[in-house]
Amino acid sequence: MRQIIECVPNISEGNNENIINQVVAEIEKVEGVKLLDVDPGKTTNRTVITFVGEPEQVCESAFLVVKKAQELIDMRGHHGDHPRFGATDVCPLIPVANITMEEVVEYARKLAQRIATELEIPVYCYESAAFKPERKNLAVCRQGEYEALSNRISTEDQAPDFGPKTWNEKVAKSGATAVGARDFLLAVNYNLNTTSTRRANAIAFDVREKGRKMREGGKPTGKVILDENGKAKWQPGTLKGTKAIGWYIEEYGIAQVSMNITNANATPLHVCFDEVCDKAAKRGVRVTGVEIVGLVPKKTLIDAGKHYLAKQQRSLGVDEETLVKIAVKSMGLDDLKPFNPKEKVIEYMIEDNSAKKLIDLTCKGFANETASESPAPGGGSISAYVGSLSAALATMVANLSSHKPGWDDRWKEFSDVAEKGQMLKDELLHLVDEDTNAFNKIMNAFGLPKKTDEDKARRQQAIQDATKYAIEVPFKTLQRSFDCFEICKQMVETGNPNSVTDAAVGILCARTACIGAFMNMKINCGSLEDKAFVEDILAKGQRLVDEACKIEQEYTAKVMEIISK
Repeated sequence: MRQIIECVPNISEGNNENIINQVVAEIEKVEGVKLLDVDPGKTTNRTVITFVGEPEQVCESAFLVVKKAQELIDMRGHHGDHPRFGATDVCPLIPVANITMEEVVEYARKLAQRIATELEIPVYCYESAAFKPERKNLAVCRQGEYEALSNRISTEDQAPDFGPKTWNEKVAKSGATAVGARDFLLAVNYNLNTTSTRRANAIAFDVREKGRKMREGGKPTGKVILDENGKAKWQPGTLKGTKAIGWYIEEYGIAQVSMNITNANATPLHVCFDEVCDKAAKRGVRVTGVEIVGLVPKKTLIDAGKHYLAKQQRSLGVDEETLVKIAVKSMGLDDLKPFNPKEKVIEYMIEDNSAKKLIDLTCKGFANETASESPAPGGGSISAYVGSLSAALATMVANLSSHKPGWDDRWKEFSDVAEKGQMLKDELLHLVDEDTNAFNKIMNAFGLPKKTDEDKARRQQAIQDATKYAIEVPFKTLQRSFDCFEICKQMVETGNPNSVTDAAVGILCARTACIGAFMNMKINCGSLEDKAFVEDILAKGQRLVDEACKIEQEYTAKVMEIISK
């Protein structure tokens, strides 16, 4: 599965469109990176740029942005309302999908080191990428802003983490850059059935982490309570990692609680929504929906969909589209205007829809494509698809079982099976196209030039690499198809008895997928020169196939006995 990160560099130019456009143009020079937003501010004299993609490509684009900003922006004449200390003031990396914060930290630090080494810019690492605890706070890194930088970089405790520690003409022009790794910031507005800003603010103060000032008698008009140092005491709100205020939106004619969720992993959107609803209800106000500002990671909606299904004691093992729809309807994301996931979810925004995918064909279209004179899709793709049907059948039985009258107390048991089935189904569907891609890699390698000895060596290495990949893909299909036995067996034994034959067909599909995938491994192994690799992977595959055949025989006999009674 693709790892995706977001990068949000802030450059110190918000007025000169020519400079902004030249910097932004650098981003799309890197294939696979998608520009999402460019937001210039005239009074701040600053532009916030947002783009996403896979980590290596995003880091390359980020480097090009910093390089172009260094070339075009002279900090010696810069003025603006926003704090800043460099041409590229900050450059945070944010995990979006299938990547941990620890991994993003490593990318951020490598990017910081490259900027410092190749561009000779002082770089401070902040937030999760910080080397010093105090530098987690960006304000500490940027203390005194650009004007204080000439003195700071040469002092032992305030010197940059990477790059020059002496002031020169090049550094004077570029200033410094803060490179960080931080969580995704989710901006949302909760729509209220009131026009009262005061009530919206009261709800915001109830929930935001900072809370509100403590007052005598607990009344809004009461005197502020002071601590022993004469400073106001604060009553924390209920939601960690959130900032919120209340305001009135003339366009909609309603008040909203406007919230920034700075750590959506610790405090997910659905948790915030439920809490705002609860606090609003206690003040006689109802939340009618949520407005998401900008984009949202897919995980945010998937987790919300599962949360609301669980509250209904419904199976969570449904497809991704259904989970997103449940999230949209549960939180009223379409309250004020239509909510199109294809335009609001980061992962959907950067999907490559140009390539034709087998799994997007109809059943009839897939069969016709297979039957055509084209050599792909072939047995490997079909094996993966048959494996996905095994997972789908087990998932169906689990979902039917979770909704069976009288089995309400077992919904979680079957929901867990269905969730695993959905995961296996999706992995195997991915392998349908990946097997064809593997075949195409081999064909492309054979098509490489072979005029010179160097050409021949490169071509031979490419053929070997592609052949190895064409063995590894069906091996993954074999492994995932074998994993389907676990849930199919479980559904034969404990699932809805009316669906026992569906689970049994799932077992037959899993066996077919395992044998078919193994055959595709074996035929490609004959062309690979790495015989140690071949021996090892074939031995692993053979063990799985032998076990698959035993399971199929045992459970086919078991099901035949059940349905013969």
